Amino acid sequence: MKQTLLLALKTAGAELLKHYGQPVDFKVKESQSSIVTKADLKSDSLITTLVREHFPSHNIISEESGYRNVRSKYTWVIDPLDGTSNFASGLPWFGVLIAVFENSTPIMGGAYLPVNDLIYFAEKDKGASKNGQSFTMEKNKGLRNSLISFSVDYTDNEIVLNESLNIYKNLVKATRNIRSTNSLVDFLYVAEGKFGGCINLFTKVWDISALGLIISEAGGVMKNIKGEDIQFLFDENIVEKNFAVMSGSEEIVGELKKVLL
Repeated sequence: MKQTLLLALKTAGAELLKHYGQPVDFKVKESQSSIVTKADLKSDSLITTLVREHFPSHNIISEESGYRNVRSKYTWVIDPLDGTSNFASGLPWFGVLIAVFENSTPIMGGAYLPVNDLIYFAEKDKGASKNGQSFTMEKNKGLRNSLISFSVDYTDNEIVLNESLNIYKNLVKATRNIRSTNSLVDFLYVAEGKFGGCINLFTKVWDISALGLIISEAGGVMKNIKGEDIQFLFDENIVEKNFAVMSGSEEIVGELKKVLL
């Protein structure tokens, strides 16, 4: 499974680079914050084809092709192009995400940043690596001395929007400063300790599965916005479920919880 996962990351990343920096046609999906391009669909096809060829009896969940449930205990969770809006704008903050679950537990996860040719990989209880070199999270000096990533998407729910703006205001007062690519890059920077933490109020299962494992195997945590463990339930609602999450070291997430709640 590891060999297939890494091959799929590289194959999809190479395809994305063919389209990167070129004029991009896109379609709007759920809202103005969510778009899809031909590159998303081509990357999705390459990954899902590889997985089906090597593991035809496994389930697949992909952002672009939905949930293929063959009632296996193994489920591949795929984001063929994370950071599509960045990609479409010619920004390098995009990549490919693939995770493998055994039942409801992520056991393997990979992230690929094709512009920089960087592969992050983690296997449950075996640590995290970057281009094959093991790494652990560089611990920071607390929330006040850290950069924190904060991301929120379009919403027409005024209550949710006002809550989001309050979180932003509290973060401005509690942190060194705020940065955001609204993509996998933010979470990978957390795993390496470049960002002290990351809050993203609108993610789906394919956005966070691999990244949560990479962060935890590097020595950090990913929690829901209430500071609780994230529960993955693979039912017919999984592709629609929103996950509002925060990540960082145990200490930073504890501080974030106080700021948010």
